[in-house]
Amino acid sequence: MLAEDSVLLREGLVGLLDRCGHEVVSAVADAPALIAAVEEHVPDIVVTDVRMPPGYQDEGLHAAVRLREKLPALPVLVLSQYVQRTYAAELLDSGDGTGVGYLLKDRVGQVEEFVHALRKVADGGTVVDPEVVRQLLRRRRDPLEQLTPREREVLALIAEGRSNGAIAKELVVSEAAIGKHIGNILTKLDLPPTDTTHRRVLAVLTYLRA
Repeated sequence: MLAEDSVLLREGLVGLLDRCGHEVVSAVADAPALIAAVEEHVPDIVVTDVRMPPGYQDEGLHAAVRLREKLPALPVLVLSQYVQRTYAAELLDSGDGTGVGYLLKDRVGQVEEFVHALRKVADGGTVVDPEVVRQLLRRRRDPLEQLTPREREVLALIAEGRSNGAIAKELVVSEAAIGKHIGNILTKLDLPPTDTTHRRVLAVLTYLRA
């Protein structure tokens, strides 16, 4: 079962898997179709991208996590261009931790390497790209340790409900400098790209949990 929104890549993978002796029972382009196809075909393994319609955020990976919740023994191999750390951790922790993989497209150097990973996951093994491991390990550390002392100070004032102008006055710096600090904080805390107000709230929650 293959889920990939890029037509060229999807058709290329279908052809590749066919040449390697694997039958693709269904190839879909979005997360709802992925869930429906798995329920219909009950495949031996699911290969899915992370970013897919309708939102092009983490729909594919989220769908994979939901599928593993319903079918813990369903092998899932994620093949993506980037690491979505939250759901990646959930996917790798799903079921009993077997039959799951997460590979980065740019780091799969050879066809044989991909096919080997596919077979290993289908057989109940676990395959994780070293870069995914590195980022997940970083995630498990104190999220605030990446912040500079000044950025921690700014975040503490945000947690007190201060506006950018009030923080600038408190620290005797320009409001533009505070805006830059806040941008750095949101980036370092790996907060999702939603509206700025929501991200500030998430940053405060991270600060309070640390």
